[in-house]
Amino acid sequence: MSPEQPVLLSVDNAIATITLNRPDAMNSLDIATKELLRDIVQQVAADESVRCVVLTGTGRGFCVGQDLKEHIELLRSGSTDELFTTVERHYNPIVTALATMPKPVIAAVNGVAAGAGASLALACDMRVLADTAGFNFAFAGVALAADTGASYHLPRLVGQAKALELLYFPSTVPAAESEALGLANQVVPAAELEATVSALATRLAAGPTVAFAAIRQSVAFSSQNSFADSLANEGQAMNRTGATEDHSAAVAAFVAKEKPVFHGR
Repeated sequence: MSPEQPVLLSVDNAIATITLNRPDAMNSLDIATKELLRDIVQQVAADESVRCVVLTGTGRGFCVGQDLKEHIELLRSGSTDELFTTVERHYNPIVTALATMPKPVIAAVNGVAAGAGASLALACDMRVLADTAGFNFAFAGVALAADTGASYHLPRLVGQAKALELLYFPSTVPAAESEALGLANQVVPAAELEATVSALATRLAAGPTVAFAAIRQSVAFSSQNSFADSLANEGQAMNRTGATEDHSAAVAAFVAKEKPVFHGR
């Protein structure tokens, strides 16, 4: 894919890296970027050869959310239908694919993640932050409701009271505080971000992909369902994963006192 594209995709050793590529605009999301990002995220979600996904950005920002320059132009031109259908056409499909794809997803947060950009990072399983990065849930600052799954993921990470505080009074939460709040799994020096994420993604891509998918789905299911229903769901997931080649190989490796090799099936 051409480096001039607003979203880049590379696949190597079963790891798909999706890179937002509008560094001069802090990787803000105009319509062209949202459409391409949606298509790429859905593509890697469906690609069985991809066993781990990394979402990151170029330049100083991870993603600052909606491109407000384009937003203002659409408001002034009266194109409100195009403007306010973007949640249904773009943001919801993107975040749904990120949050539900049957493989692990890592956000490599290289710089500030604001608005929908912060929401996209929260939809990933893990967030590794550069020490120069931070989160800003900027929606109220421009008199808008939270979108792109922020109302779902944020309170589950930090609790309802803290989520409302972060949404009511948007300001940039630095990397160290983000880690303390549970928004970040790990904070590393900016120069070490790529290597740290690469090692984590390599480990996940070499893991039992079907089991990871089942674990991911089960955790999401349990957040919305009863204990009894969650137990039943776990039973179904156990049956699925117990029938995989990876499970058989892992049991055989355990008996042989060897390290298992997983193939993601």
